[in-house]
Amino acid sequence: MHPERTARRMPRPVGFWLLSLALFALLAAASAPSPLYVVYQHRWGFSPTTLTTIFAVYALALLAALLIVGGLSDHVGRRPVLAAALIAEAAAMGLFLMADGVGPLLLARTLQGLATGAAAGAISAGLLDLQPTPTSPLGPLLNTVAPAAGLAVGALGAGLLVQYAPAPTTLVFALLTAAFIALAAVVPFLPETVSRRPGVWASLRPRAVVPPQARRTFLATAPCFVAAWAMGGLYLSLGPSLVVGVLHIGSHLVGGLAVTTLFGAAAFGSVLVYNLPPQRVMGAGSVALAAGTGLTLLALAGPSPLLFFLGTALSGLGFGTSFLGAFRSLAALTGPSQRAELFASAYIVSYLALSVPAVLAGLAVPSLGLRATTTYYGAVVIVLALLAAVSAVVVRNPAASRPAPGRLAPAVLSRSETPEHASDQEAAQTPEPGPGSGTGA
Repeated sequence: MHPERTARRMPRPVGFWLLSLALFALLAAASAPSPLYVVYQHRWGFSPTTLTTIFAVYALALLAALLIVGGLSDHVGRRPVLAAALIAEAAAMGLFLMADGVGPLLLARTLQGLATGAAAGAISAGLLDLQPTPTSPLGPLLNTVAPAAGLAVGALGAGLLVQYAPAPTTLVFALLTAAFIALAAVVPFLPETVSRRPGVWASLRPRAVVPPQARRTFLATAPCFVAAWAMGGLYLSLGPSLVVGVLHIGSHLVGGLAVTTLFGAAAFGSVLVYNLPPQRVMGAGSVALAAGTGLTLLALAGPSPLLFFLGTALSGLGFGTSFLGAFRSLAALTGPSQRAELFASAYIVSYLALSVPAVLAGLAVPSLGLRATTTYYGAVVIVLALLAAVSAVVVRNPAASRPAPGRLAPAVLSRSETPEHASDQEAAQTPEPGPGSGTGA
């Protein structure tokens, strides 16, 4: 039986928006602890290095989940993977509720990262499966807007609760626990878009998979993913600390507002440009990210809170638009049976950029200081963003990323060449039309 011909399934448009809501909620939960880190640090007296470690274990656990189960939904279906991930996310929120020290925080963040990583590939692929038409830009748009909006709202909501609500370290997680339980309860009614197929156990071997026809574009978009998410990692881990320690603003709400400004501008920028050619969007967004980062560094040298938030907003616009352009460029090159694995690989690059530089920054703060560490960090982001702007030229013609007939492109992050996957690779030579196809310059 075809996976969509099961009784009691919600309409495909409803399923599409429900997946968007789930992605929004997962990333809201990811940023919710950011305004609380300063509270936890004051309460339990840990160092900036410990602070960034608490942040980074989330991203590292997420990477592990992407490597192991990132493509699982291509074999067993989107629903089972998503349901299990949402239940695990609810359990992680419960651990935050009971946290009474650094150890429980590390455990909660680890479980949260595993849950988000398990869900990321399934949701990203499901949004493309259920979008209105195969060439619609709506799937890639929601893959960009929902995470950015979630990160923005999560940080702002937590900042408001920390500043004004009773029991700020528990109320936000109680609300999120209830939300994830409710989402998990409706997952069985989602329309399923993938039939079960062989290779489940083989798909669990830790690896990152990029289909041959997408490899050149993947390499060209990698600097964009790294620059954007490295900036995101700086704000999620040290953003509130910058507000307090460099700008000398003591409000927890303003600390959360720094994160909200970055990711809110990212969501807004993505909506503005979602229907423009993705390669141009990627190039222009990368330039905006470099310029915004430069303004932010000038503001910290001042210090100037107004210039800081202006630079943050411009960085956010660059973040959202460059990521959307890169994501759409990749989305045009794969069909349903390869989407989850390809997007998992893209998220692996993104979350390595989110976590590793932030940990290195946390290690550098005790010796260099917060301002100097941020300056060096920002300079690297600027270089990467400018490299991404140049790389956008490579992806202007999606056809250029396909291997020539009769030979495969050089292997980059590829799956093992086993007979079990030979049919997949043959099918990959003729990708389905995807979002953004036909929009290149």
